[in-house]
Amino acid sequence: MAVTGVGGIFFRARDPKALSEWYRTHLGVGPGCNPSGMAQPDDWYWRTAAGPVVFAPFRAETDYWAADKAWMLNLRVEGLDAMLVRLRGSGIAVETRADWDTPETGRFARIHDPEGNAIELWEPPAAPTPQG
Repeated sequence: MAVTGVGGIFFRARDPKALSEWYRTHLGVGPGCNPSGMAQPDDWYWRTAAGPVVFAPFRAETDYWAADKAWMLNLRVEGLDAMLVRLRGSGIAVETRADWDTPETGRFARIHDPEGNAIELWEPPAAPTPQG
């Protein structure tokens, strides 16, 4: 018996309804969202594309995100550059650092939701094309 994927992400919020709407509007995350367009959107589920999920507890002393937050959300994305333009156009501060990006791991950007939670946007490296 094995776990087959992430079944949900649950966290406390001061204003759950407003925060849910912010995620839906700016990131396409939440009930009714369907990035692939292949399946029928559902009022309860967020349909996600198959792909890698990193599960990595960090040391309590990490400085990778704010010390007063116990978690950081990492979202796998396609078209990071276009997404960053759209987010900036909506007045959302975006942080990028050249040392976050590597050919082996991909590209990263960081934003924060209205309640100050860090969200890392991760565009994995492109799969190598077969030669022949």
